[in-house]
Amino acid sequence: MAVPGDPPNGTPEGMGGGDDEFRSDEYRSVVFDEDFVRAARLQEYSAQERMGEHARAVRSRSIWSGGSGTRTGTPGRGARQGMLLVLLIATAFSAAVYMGLRNPYVPPPTGPAQALSSTVVPLAPTTAVPGGRPADLYANSPAADYRVGAAGIALPAVRRTQSFTDAQILTALSIAKDYLVNSSLDPDVLAGTANRPVRALLDPDQLAQFDRSMTSPAGDGRHAVTGWLVRFDPATAVVADSRVRVSGTLAYAEVAPDVLEVITDHTFVYAVRPATGGPAAADGASLFTVRRELRLRFDRDDLGVRRLELVAAYVMAGPQDCSSDPAGGFRPVLAGAGPTTVGPPASDPYATGEPRRAAGLCGVLAPSAVPGETSVSPAP
Repeated sequence: MAVPGDPPNGTPEGMGGGDDEFRSDEYRSVVFDEDFVRAARLQEYSAQERMGEHARAVRSRSIWSGGSGTRTGTPGRGARQGMLLVLLIATAFSAAVYMGLRNPYVPPPTGPAQALSSTVVPLAPTTAVPGGRPADLYANSPAADYRVGAAGIALPAVRRTQSFTDAQILTALSIAKDYLVNSSLDPDVLAGTANRPVRALLDPDQLAQFDRSMTSPAGDGRHAVTGWLVRFDPATAVVADSRVRVSGTLAYAEVAPDVLEVITDHTFVYAVRPATGGPAAADGASLFTVRRELRLRFDRDDLGVRRLELVAAYVMAGPQDCSSDPAGGFRPVLAGAGPTTVGPPASDPYATGEPRRAAGLCGVLAPSAVPGETSVSPAP
């Protein structure tokens, strides 16, 4: 029985093997479906293309060409897969670059600011305090060559450290200078009528301690007003000359990869007069000297928002009576008056409550710090 597709007169002679050999099991299992044909890497040129000179019989097919030999403008499945792969790689690369630029490594925070530790030492006079006009007092004192106001707070030469640039160090020094100006030279701060200029420069973690110091000052080494700023007891003395004389130094050091420390050491000389006297009594002024050594710290966040952390303050101020508590404000011994006590107030170790940690701390004002050749007016 003839099989469909066999020659009508049987297999021609010489074909060798007939149907059985031609249709072996090996070739019966091969199916050339449409996907196989479209995926072929060789494609025959059309008759018109083969008419050209040196035309090749076939051309290699690119994965970017369609599955069909006809160029319809629509990519085939292989082309779509290739383009999708390239698009995914490009997207991943772009995302990696973007994340690297927008999210650089940020050092861990340095933790909350530590509490201020302050020491305020009154300097008692050994003789009557000289009085006179402010200009004469300054001219005959060690402050004769001091500069006036902020001009006396000079910034040092700046050189970058391992972790901080020149610009960052300069920023820290300028913030430190602002703090000194606001806390030592601002007339309202000196008079005790304002503290906001100082508060605005402090680390937020220190504000609670600062506020308590302003409202409930105490000589406990933590809450003295005079540890944060210079203030005169408004019932005792007022500033007689706004041209405060200043001299001192600033220095800086990197104490940690993310912490810069600035040390300030300045002497401020004020001309003061009695709070109860009128401005006409200009010859009744006297000098009051405050030596402030402050240790300030800055992290990178502080530099960005112009604030600081006041870590420690060591203050010597006089002439003052050793028996007076300088925590709430300085009480100068005024022109013509002398010391009323020899030593600091007595301390009772059995007393309850927080002890005054500055108790027993009192110095003597050196005679060389007293203006010479000036008239002494009697105390009011």
